Amino acid sequence: MSKNDYKVKDINLAESGKNKIEWAEDHMPVLMEIKKEFEKRKPLKNLTVGFSLHVTKETAVLVKTLIAGGAKVVIAGCNPLSTHDDVAAALASEGVNVYAWRGLSTKEYYECINDVLDHNPDITVDDGCDLVTVIHKERPELIKNIKGGCEETTTGIVRLQAMEKDNALKYGILDINDAMTKHFFDNRYGTGQSSLDGVLRATSVLIAGKNVVVAGYGWCGRGVAMRANGLGANVIVTEVDPVKALEAAMDGYRVMKMDDAAHFGDIFITTTGDLNVIRGEHMKGMKSGAILANAGHFNNEIKIPDLEKMSVSRKTIRDNTEKFVLKDGRKIYLLAEGRLVNLAAAEGHPSEVMDMSFANQALGVQYIAEHKMEKGVHKIPEEIDKRVAALKLKTMNIEIDKLTEEQIKYLNSWEEGTA
Repeated sequence: MSKNDYKVKDINLAESGKNKIEWAEDHMPVLMEIKKEFEKRKPLKNLTVGFSLHVTKETAVLVKTLIAGGAKVVIAGCNPLSTHDDVAAALASEGVNVYAWRGLSTKEYYECINDVLDHNPDITVDDGCDLVTVIHKERPELIKNIKGGCEETTTGIVRLQAMEKDNALKYGILDINDAMTKHFFDNRYGTGQSSLDGVLRATSVLIAGKNVVVAGYGWCGRGVAMRANGLGANVIVTEVDPVKALEAAMDGYRVMKMDDAAHFGDIFITTTGDLNVIRGEHMKGMKSGAILANAGHFNNEIKIPDLEKMSVSRKTIRDNTEKFVLKDGRKIYLLAEGRLVNLAAAEGHPSEVMDMSFANQALGVQYIAEHKMEKGVHKIPEEIDKRVAALKLKTMNIEIDKLTEEQIKYLNSWEEGTA
């Protein structure tokens, strides 16, 4: 396939996309430091990196960083509604093979993934595991030439671990999601802020005084609960894990079953990574005017077929907001078709947060290029995680203490007890 091959909504949107990318570059100093190093060393020379990521301005900075390192990068989206068409056009105008536009059908979505795979990637970079799944199910002949891959999300790692358990995963994947400089910050601060941003852009409702039900109290759920609380909401958490439920209660939130929370909630935000978290039996108990949003990777956390069966009409009433009128006259609003509300209805995570996540991706790709990967899911090396944290602190003009020789000796000994 030619260097100029691409499929985007409108190549004439490129100038707008370039401006967005320039903004992101100005707010992603860690990745820009890595880009400078890559330009000198070219650690990815002669390698093709295949992406299935959200095509946003931040992703574009990662793409350009890997290209600076000598790689050929080809990219498809990882969600039908998360592509920023002007960013896709900007990348295509600069010679990147891009196969993504907002509003893909399911068929088109997988065609774009296969377009990426037609370039025979040496390394994969995935968000949600769809690229890896298609390789293993439909294109297994590619595996022999793949050096390894990176996975960005909790949902993708869960799927990869299931593949590994079934002995179905045939090459090595770096778990970018569980880097501390990823999930501590991206999942908590990024998802927290951007999910509320998506709800606000789609609805313009007042958050203060509302009952916001957060389904799941992992790092994403913690972030959503924290930001909703900061905006004055009364936060209710639903959980299946007793430890996480206890933590939510200790953090000051009400914790209850979804059966009960359904009666109280004004806004519901799912963050579990599982399916059918909000179902018909919950919708039957909801107030008229309840708003349903999802911040998990796939659009299956809210059981939309149940909502459709219960409704006598549906109507798009605002961008990314559908009104469902139920048989009893109640109204329920669904945001962004139940897809990732922070990316479908807003711009995704702030650039400053993605700076760390994509720094891990860039250094992870470099690690794969320079090491032999055994098949399976692997933790990202601690030295990469710490390097990203140190670079971020440096760009924020923050200095921290160092252990003295005496302190190092003390921490590595056992002889000294209570004086």
